[in-house]
Amino acid sequence: MRKATIGDAAIEVIAAEGMRGLTHRAVDRFAGLPSGSTSYYARTRAALLELAISRMVELDDVTLDPPPGGLAEYVAGFAHAAITGGRTRMLARYEFALEATRRPELREAYDRGGLMIRRRCAEVLAARGSAEPERHARVLVAWLDGTIFDALAGTGSLRPPGLAELTVGAREVLAGLGVAG
Repeated sequence: MRKATIGDAAIEVIAAEGMRGLTHRAVDRFAGLPSGSTSYYARTRAALLELAISRMVELDDVTLDPPPGGLAEYVAGFAHAAITGGRTRMLARYEFALEATRRPELREAYDRGGLMIRRRCAEVLAARGSAEPERHARVLVAWLDGTIFDALAGTGSLRPPGLAELTVGAREVLAGLGVAG
């Protein structure tokens, strides 16, 4: 329970202040914990980064179960949730993506989460009739990544897409893959 609280607070700190702002004290302060609590569970900065990225992977696993029915609506809802309520976690994810390019010890944890999402996406696409689920998952995840990044950190942040626009885009991508949306 305490590790989840610390992981959540670390994600919030990273999203608000970037990697340079991530300190044990900042996490304690953000989580409302007594000073030294974070360092008890994550002795080093590397351990704190690992705890935060593991928490993101854990949270991602909860959100990847599409209901039966409209896949395009589900994909659009996923993107919309990431742009709105999931904004903080996505911003932290972008910080982690860049940090993982410079820190090999984070690369494995970061990739573990990304591969889990791609694997789950491929399973869903296979169940919906994709002839090449792994390749199609790569295309769909790239569309999601690009759309979400643009809406949060790119020029698209000036006018982020709404759910209706995202649904149209998801339908177009799925149709291009030959997958029932």
